[in-house]
Amino acid sequence: MKSHYQLLIIGAGPAGLAAAVTASEKGVSCALLDEQAAPGGQIYRSVESVSKQREEILGSEYSRGKDLALAFRQCNAEYFPETKVWSLNGQKEVGVLYKDQSQIITADQILVASGAMERPVPFPGWTLPGVMQAGAGQILFKSAGVVPSDGVVLAGSGPLLLLLAWQYLHAGVDIKAILDVTPLTNHLLALPKLPRALMAHHYLTKGLAYQLDLKRAGVSNKIGVTNLRAEGDEQLEGVRFCQFGREQFIETDLLLTHFGVIPHVWLTQSAGCKHQWDSSQQCWRPEHDEWGGTSIEGILVAGDGAGINGARSAEHAGRLAGLQALYLLDVLSKAERDQQSINDRQWMKDERHIRPFLEAYFAIPQSMLATKDRDTIVCRCEEITAGQLRDAVENGHGDSNQVKFLTRCGMGACQGRQCANAVAHIVADAGGQAVSVESHYRGRPPVSPITLGQLSGLSEGEE
Repeated sequence: MKSHYQLLIIGAGPAGLAAAVTASEKGVSCALLDEQAAPGGQIYRSVESVSKQREEILGSEYSRGKDLALAFRQCNAEYFPETKVWSLNGQKEVGVLYKDQSQIITADQILVASGAMERPVPFPGWTLPGVMQAGAGQILFKSAGVVPSDGVVLAGSGPLLLLLAWQYLHAGVDIKAILDVTPLTNHLLALPKLPRALMAHHYLTKGLAYQLDLKRAGVSNKIGVTNLRAEGDEQLEGVRFCQFGREQFIETDLLLTHFGVIPHVWLTQSAGCKHQWDSSQQCWRPEHDEWGGTSIEGILVAGDGAGINGARSAEHAGRLAGLQALYLLDVLSKAERDQQSINDRQWMKDERHIRPFLEAYFAIPQSMLATKDRDTIVCRCEEITAGQLRDAVENGHGDSNQVKFLTRCGMGACQGRQCANAVAHIVADAGGQAVSVESHYRGRPPVSPITLGQLSGLSEGEE
């Protein structure tokens, strides 16, 4: 790995791959860093090695990643898989761990294509063994063909929940029930946005086809679910919930939950990029222009790490960011950049017609985002409960960072990645203010765990 590149790309999902292909075609020194062992990101995980049978079950949207991965393999960008990026600052210095060796590298332009993560939503019992996020179940299926052998309950809200249920159905998994926590009032709120969504009707028709297949197979889809609870002594034994005022219980040893996805913002926060609250997506995201430019010159963002828009939009955004990097590196003129970006900009515009409808339809209820169950653990690392967070606010600690100092919530191994969003909602709710004015945890390196031994490698070769 060189100490300097003209363009450094972080993340090998659709945005990072598209940007690398675009930039390397023009001969710039370009490197792509990614934690995984093969290109594809979360959405196209293991797409190069998946069996034909499993690929058919995962669907055509997954298969789309094969061509993107192939184009990347054939381009001239340097590729560093199984590489951890643990630091990024405003001076465009990147802390990297590659082959157990830490080093600091720099670049003229840096593209953060870090993708998204599942939104962690604490609810009673969510820390029990046997309760997992739906994305983990999908990763096991994509990478190893592993599926639940004794059945599963799926709970939450969002398109991924429906997709995973459909994939599991075709893989022969016993789906005991789908528990949809989407408020029925969301249907009315989303209705005015339906005409625009019809301009991207292929998403709607595919979703309706999934629902029809599940219904024909006799899968129970319970809508309007509230008061979701995972119950058990040492491990999950069942799921309790309410539907239309009636309490119900389903016995199961596996519950997969999903509450949508949010941008992975830890690197852009660590760099000091400005972020804003996106009320429609119920999350923080970095501020950026149409080309991916952030508030810090030389740092670009693309894909779901810049705001949730899906895999296809991420691919187009990656190409736009790649073209912008070439323009900023004086490889392309402004006119050349604009001309070469016409198709991608139009595709992105068309792809995003569906987003306002989906965001309104699948908005997570505030009662779940800011749980009032005082015994629910919010910070899994430090075992801090919602009650402790609310007590801290009542004692005058008015934002997430003050609550963090007092309770250690967010100071564990995950450095707040699994609790920051929930803490912001709970602190804002306890203080009687909108979450949009509530501060997010400050981003600091290392943004992912690194040992002191690995860190000390930075000094090797120096006096």
